[in-house]
Amino acid sequence: MPVPTHLELEFHKEMLAIYRKAKEECGYNATRFLQMVSNDGGIKTAHRLIATDKPSDGFTELWGYKRLDLTVENLVLHPRFCSLFNDEEIVKARERLIEYGYSPMDR
Repeated sequence: MPVPTHLELEFHKEMLAIYRKAKEECGYNATRFLQMVSNDGGIKTAHRLIATDKPSDGFTELWGYKRLDLTVENLVLHPRFCSLFNDEEIVKARERLIEYGYSPMDR
């Protein structure tokens, strides 16, 4: 297994940070998300969650709290991390956020 790059490690840390923020600021304990990130890493988890045809339960839960800023989709669009994802994933993340009424940061 290849050694993660500095950027991949940063992304992983940010995935854990959005979990903590959701728990602290919304009271949402995304146990399954934390388990995925812990077992598979932040990058692999993000690829998996973006690839689905419908948003994850966590995405819809955060939408209910009006906190789509704490979603994987929003983190993927961060200029610092978008190079870790292909164009199709970037478009899918952006479109999902827009569909739910959130104006994502630009790539």
